[in-house]
Amino acid sequence: MKIIELPIKFEFNSQKNYLYPSLIIDKNELTLVDTGYSNFLSLIENEIRKNRYEMKDLKNIIITHYDDDHIGSLYDFKEKYPWITIIASEVEAKYISGEIKSERLVQAEEMLEKMPDEEIEFGKFFIQQLKNLKHVPIDVKVRDGDMILDNKCKVIATPGHTSGHISLYFPSLHSVITGDAAVNENQKLIIANPHFCLDIETAEKSLDKIKNLKADTYYCYHGGKFP
Repeated sequence: MKIIELPIKFEFNSQKNYLYPSLIIDKNELTLVDTGYSNFLSLIENEIRKNRYEMKDLKNIIITHYDDDHIGSLYDFKEKYPWITIIASEVEAKYISGEIKSERLVQAEEMLEKMPDEEIEFGKFFIQQLKNLKHVPIDVKVRDGDMILDNKCKVIATPGHTSGHISLYFPSLHSVITGDAAVNENQKLIIANPHFCLDIETAEKSLDKIKNLKADTYYCYHGGKFP
């Protein structure tokens, strides 16, 4: 088993940005962690192929949490590759499948009411982006401590950024895929976008939790590998 990061380059507000979904390779089976924004399917496909892997071998997609930059292309992946097993926490599964209105949308609508005039346009845009996300049923719902991927990956509950956020720990690789429980900023692991954290104190505890694993490598969705 090994993990590689997939640097996905894109433009947002006329600025160049990167996201770093992770690809887990075990024998001939591929597992993608998070799917980027809407319309990222081809970008991620190209990066997987660039690493000389084939999309027909993509078996699973694991979603760390409900946010538009993590689930934006999930529906497109499932449509194109219907055999894929989609895995998420029990909590996030309710939002991703549309069973319950997402925490992020509730938060965005509440924030809009208090925004200064100059930020309202972006606030409305963000809400519409969330409303445009297509719901996808979750095949496998996981909890803290569950072992998945042939017992080689341990699910770590890392709430705070969202209430059902998960990270992934690989004991044999001494590696963690952090989702948004941690970002790599200037070669430091810090909380992702505190402004959007649903519970900042809980997010800090989750960051400490994955730091205490003392992994050799942390695969951060924002900022890339650490160290």
